[in-house]
Amino acid sequence: MGQFPSHDGAMPTTSTPSPASPLQPTARTEVRRGRNRAVADRAALLDLLADGLVAHLGVQVGDHPVVLPAAYAVAPDGPDRDGTLYVHGSVAARWLGAATGATVCVTVTELDGLVAGRSAFHHSMNYRSAVVIGTARAVTDPAERGRALDLIVDHMIPGRAATLRPSTRKELAATAVLAVPLHEASMKARAGGPVDEPEDVAAGVWGGHVPVRRVADAPVPAADNASGATVPADVERRAAAPAAVVS
Repeated sequence: MGQFPSHDGAMPTTSTPSPASPLQPTARTEVRRGRNRAVADRAALLDLLADGLVAHLGVQVGDHPVVLPAAYAVAPDGPDRDGTLYVHGSVAARWLGAATGATVCVTVTELDGLVAGRSAFHHSMNYRSAVVIGTARAVTDPAERGRALDLIVDHMIPGRAATLRPSTRKELAATAVLAVPLHEASMKARAGGPVDEPEDVAAGVWGGHVPVRRVADAPVPAADNASGATVPADVERRAAAPAAVVS
């Protein structure tokens, strides 16, 4: 996978980060609460973003903030600093217009378990969660825009984009793509059972956790499929792919 050209056509000056590069380069993304759950490995962030399917983008729209779900994809070698996160939506969406050129917050969370403590205070959840803050830019370069849209499709069903017809001018005109740099990012994670008070453990109340994972069922064909049409290999693979297992 090659690097994108930068916005002016030149190759970016920043390189793909090493797996050990830190995730807290700015005060805005520094983990202050629950520091023991902070993850400082950028490779873990990329793994989480690869596992997730829905991002939530927060932006100020007029006199109030909104947080909306969006399909997304990540290009670790994208033209923005430390890589690029892409989201897309309708050009008519008010929030997309408000986000262009503005500071936005994008979050992705995967729920891995429900933690049953021996007191209400020590109930929790096992999770992996990422926060990305940055200035969103509208992707207007045709090559980058086309690749970003392919990445978003392939994030849902890997390999799918190559099997589809090219998008029409009308479809492209109706679709907006935003890019957010991955430079300002942080990640937190929790795994395992409850952390209870010794006296609560001694009382004999059961404690533990319930693992949670995402499951895909068998593909359901559209009613208007051509006679004899079979489920393509890319869809079969997506349906059969196991969810990430986190202890």
